[in-house]
Amino acid sequence: MRTKRFSLIHLLILLPVTVLLTAAMVLGILYQTIGKEGLSLLEGLSLINEKFVGEYDEGQVVDAALEGMVEGLGDRWSYYLTEEEYEAQNQRRTNQYVGVGVTVNYESEEGLQIIEVTAGGPAEAAGLQAGELITAVDGFSLAGEARYEGAERIQGEEGTTVTLEVRSADGQIRTVKLTRTRLETDPVTAQMLEGNVGYVGLANFYDHSADRLKEEVTRLQEEGATALVFDMRNNGGGYLSQLTDMLDFLLPEGPIFISRDRAGNEEITQSDASCVDLPMAVLVNADTYSAAEFFAAELQEQGVAVIVGEPTSGKGYSQQTFQLPDGSAMAISTGAYFTGGGTSLIGTGLTLDKEVYLTGEGDAQLEAALELLTGNKTEAQD
Repeated sequence: MRTKRFSLIHLLILLPVTVLLTAAMVLGILYQTIGKEGLSLLEGLSLINEKFVGEYDEGQVVDAALEGMVEGLGDRWSYYLTEEEYEAQNQRRTNQYVGVGVTVNYESEEGLQIIEVTAGGPAEAAGLQAGELITAVDGFSLAGEARYEGAERIQGEEGTTVTLEVRSADGQIRTVKLTRTRLETDPVTAQMLEGNVGYVGLANFYDHSADRLKEEVTRLQEEGATALVFDMRNNGGGYLSQLTDMLDFLLPEGPIFISRDRAGNEEITQSDASCVDLPMAVLVNADTYSAAEFFAAELQEQGVAVIVGEPTSGKGYSQQTFQLPDGSAMAISTGAYFTGGGTSLIGTGLTLDKEVYLTGEGDAQLEAALELLTGNKTEAQD
């Protein structure tokens, strides 16, 4: 009995010591991993949860802290996304969305003006047309500042319904009930211009964009295109894999993309010998970012394309998106990238072959590109 009693006493003494040692080890690991600044963040949240007397939403507190952390990097290309924003981004990057199939603008203070109706969507089936005005959503008026809430109110879960009040160009008002559905967006538009110049407009570098660009370029070649214009204006970029697939398709054998991580490790992406042997031009503006900007730079560096338009931002970092335990995400710059010839665009942006700004009449940038390619002023066919 004496031996057992001593063992129990020793156990009771050792138990809190073990707990303390384990806690100290955990704190030591945390300190080595995230430092005193990281521990301060954790302690700050703990103090709020234990001491703060007012009402608050812990999720909003964490969102604000994480957003501030990313902003503190001072990197314009890194960003934080709430759970809802991250889900919306993932959907958008598939070149699909759930909605009714209308593209709108906010120019009218009386509601959302329809500028395009998606073929095959619920809006087209209900007879909505470009030029009409959506003045209310489910009874909620979109007049004035409320119109900026309109797009979000029209969106929703697949299979649910939404009721729109629509005013036609002649002032007639009707009510339309639509069922939201999943719709695909085509990132590529293409047509043959006068002089057998193929025009290819690219909206983004997300899913299916490379395949669609290849399809349209091939079609234009089969129709007799003697030159190509790639429109990268207002293109915010997208996936590296889509960019390199396009460059590999267009360019001859050689390096087309170089990336370098924090440790200095380099990865070089090569193009094969197959290529599109046509003179090219790329249209850019101040909203040509990331993969779109790099696309123009690489084609120019290889001597196959001229660049026309406005100065660009000079992006040279790639981002990785990391989902966090609460469903939110951080997209942070994890690599520097360079053209196949080793040039970074940071601080310089693109070197324009011809700097041209839009004036509101016609498309001076496209016309300038066509003049460089053909020596003649050419316009798009009707």
